[in-house]
Amino acid sequence: MKNFCWMLLLAVCVSASAQESGSTNPQPVTVIRAGSLIDGKSNTPRHDQMIVVRGNRIESVGDAATARIPMGATVIDLSKATVLPGLIDSHTHIFLQGEDPAQGGYDANILNAPLALRAARATVAVRRALEQGFTTLRDVETEGAGYGDVGIKQAIEQGYIPGPRLFVSTRAISTTGGYQLEGYAPELDMPKGAQIVDGPVEARKAAREQLDHGADWIKVYMTHRSWVGRNGELVSQPTLTVDELRAIVDETHGWGKKVACHVYGGIGLRRALDGGCDSIEHGLDLDDAAIAQMLKQGTWYVPTLSAYYHDWAPADTPGGQRDRLRVALHEPSFKKALNAGVKIAFGTDMGGIPWTEPIAQEFSRMVEFGMPPMDAIESATSRAAAMLDMEGKIGVVAPGAFADIVAVGSDPLHDIKALENVQFVMKDGQVFKR
Repeated sequence: MKNFCWMLLLAVCVSASAQESGSTNPQPVTVIRAGSLIDGKSNTPRHDQMIVVRGNRIESVGDAATARIPMGATVIDLSKATVLPGLIDSHTHIFLQGEDPAQGGYDANILNAPLALRAARATVAVRRALEQGFTTLRDVETEGAGYGDVGIKQAIEQGYIPGPRLFVSTRAISTTGGYQLEGYAPELDMPKGAQIVDGPVEARKAAREQLDHGADWIKVYMTHRSWVGRNGELVSQPTLTVDELRAIVDETHGWGKKVACHVYGGIGLRRALDGGCDSIEHGLDLDDAAIAQMLKQGTWYVPTLSAYYHDWAPADTPGGQRDRLRVALHEPSFKKALNAGVKIAFGTDMGGIPWTEPIAQEFSRMVEFGMPPMDAIESATSRAAAMLDMEGKIGVVAPGAFADIVAVGSDPLHDIKALENVQFVMKDGQVFKR
């Protein structure tokens, strides 16, 4: 009995000692010396800053001249670089690879590529995104790969593969006659790139299925084909009705999540806004009424400008005329939304664009069309974070935020193309690229 009491007393003492010392495995501390810091929210950069990272969070940000380096910290010298929050691309497709029409295009991707191959290519896509400083992606559907994006997200979170934080949309939703594959014999039951619904009951059920299987957002196609009309206007085929969309939005909002709507313009755009979409994707042909409604409802705009400068059909074909009209309308639509104060988040449609191209090319288009460089950066940091309901957690270099930090060798406020050459990447406190 006496020996048992001594052992109990020793155990209590050891436990108390461990509590006093904090932990037997303290979180690692990293200190980053930043020559210039664009923190994602401030209007101007700060110079000679010290960022203290403890574990996967930013503990403090302050002037390097007065800040103290914690004992045992690892110091990373970026005193000759511009440091920024990890970048956010709000519109990607990791299961697409910019399919070459000469190799069968979109159809071959679904009909010929096994899901294991598509998943392997998606792992390369997410790694390339992280290498380029994009520490968060909102991936807006798998294009026939089912719930593969949920699996890739899990593989990243569990440490099996490197990649950004993923917000996934799984299968997406459209209607009969509203998505590929198309043009095959009518007696063939061809696979579709999106989940097909008709009527509010099916629409609500599809949203429930996708949310139940891990969707962070629901993606809806509100327009499908587009062509040049008799009067030279861009005509876009509408898909879901307002009632169908409202069923999806109501269900999704009930789960505390949001709905992204692919839409170009016309009837589909009006239905998207009347049905309560949280974000308009692409929005090539925004009229004044749509912009006013977006402002009133607080709708986000993810324009994906660069994607429409790829893969034009020959100019003398109906497809080529449509491609050129899309671009001609997109620029003034973006400018009207920008000048009106519509909330704009950075998105590229990567996957539609080959992943071998620079994701940050979108910044140059935004600046070319009148967006100030700091606003363009914030569209891919704090503003995108706000759209994702992650305000203060990502998209900023600030105390309490996740330690997603990148650096470039020159000043992107003077040359926005500097963001196409990210030289340092930290995600969740771990250095991925030095």
